[in-house]
Amino acid sequence: MRHSLGRLLFAALLVAMLMPARAAFAAGDLKATLAKLDAAAARFHTSSADFEFDSIQTEPVPDKDVQKGAVYYKRSGSDFQMGVHIDNVNGQKIVKTIVCCQGGAVKLYEQALNQVTVLHKLGQYESWFMLGFGASGKQLAEKWNITDDGPETVNGVKTEKLEMIPKDPAVRRNLPKVILWMDLERGVSIKQHFDEGPGQYRVATYSNIKMNKSLPSDAFTIKTNKKTTYVNR
Repeated sequence: MRHSLGRLLFAALLVAMLMPARAAFAAGDLKATLAKLDAAAARFHTSSADFEFDSIQTEPVPDKDVQKGAVYYKRSGSDFQMGVHIDNVNGQKIVKTIVCCQGGAVKLYEQALNQVTVLHKLGQYESWFMLGFGASGKQLAEKWNITDDGPETVNGVKTEKLEMIPKDPAVRRNLPKVILWMDLERGVSIKQHFDEGPGQYRVATYSNIKMNKSLPSDAFTIKTNKKTTYVNR
């Protein structure tokens, strides 16, 4: 599957689907849920997790792209950092690294090309990258219309299912809806669905989540050499 650079970046996060018909559910208490996320955000400093990002296309030709690796998050006051280290694409060893949001930019390194692409304008979408990892309930409510669909267990973890619609029309054109399955105690996502419009969606699942532990020294860095080329966009 060929992806635009923008879609590749959102494989870090990462990551909705065309929703099937819903079974009956017990709606949750959104105010209480957001309060729990506020409390979790106050305790959040770092997290790490293994991930699988599944990019699925149903139209015009069915296709699927699977990327695996590790992701790291760090928050200190208003400062936020994310590092996505992809090491496997569709069963093959392929190395890509995404770091955000240093200097309001997103950097993508592709080892096969030995190239770093710097996207300066994507800093405005920092809240997208923060989804489900350390963002407070207040921060989410500022940018999203949220519906609490109630509790649901995902991979043995008790979560709260949140359906989120971007308030910004420009954002909504590219990302109509996001579904998060949140572990409210830790303030992290166990699963995410990103709707990318008709015929395309992305699913991210996280495992081996560790909270407030030391992160690798290269969590938010890109390994380059003298031959590495840079492209600014």
